[in-house]
Amino acid sequence: MSVVLSDRSIRDEILRGRIIIEPLGEGCIQPASVDVHLDRKLLVFRNSRRPYIDIREDMEGLTEVEVIPESQPFILHPGEFILGSTLEDIGIPDDLVARLEGKSSLGRLGLLIHSTAGYVDPGWRGHLTLELSNVARLPITLYYGMKIGQISFLRLSTAAERLYGSPGLGSKYQGQTEPTASRIYQDFSTKRSP
Repeated sequence: MSVVLSDRSIRDEILRGRIIIEPLGEGCIQPASVDVHLDRKLLVFRNSRRPYIDIREDMEGLTEVEVIPESQPFILHPGEFILGSTLEDIGIPDDLVARLEGKSSLGRLGLLIHSTAGYVDPGWRGHLTLELSNVARLPITLYYGMKIGQISFLRLSTAAERLYGSPGLGSKYQGQTEPTASRIYQDFSTKRSP
């Protein structure tokens, strides 16, 4: 049975260097999670001459980088989907997994921070990519450094044998430092036996 770590356990794991959250802002450790913040770079989907997205192909050029200015917001329009990343570099030890969730105050405005990428494997290290979408009817402002989500930690029954990034696992995003577009096409680049 997995157990969710409390604030006390999170602090202990950070002090021992097992959980890495850098930088760790003052007051960011909550009762059973840690607040994370929005970094400056975003990947914005632009109109393309492509009639559809083929997941077997590298879609380079489907997105472009935009940078949130220091004191100006990025405007996320209704129905818009972009990729962002956490300001924090995050590392997970071999006997924990993490869950990334949105802040309820932002969710009540219609801002979702992930579609499916809320799970973080043991051995992960890097900045987490956020799948930001606006399901409200009005535009939503996004600011560099704003609290964007929270990460909680669950203890595994035993330490994982093969960590994220291990050879042969097909880990595509280990060590990323900014929002990273989908690399699903890599699953089709090698022949797999049934």
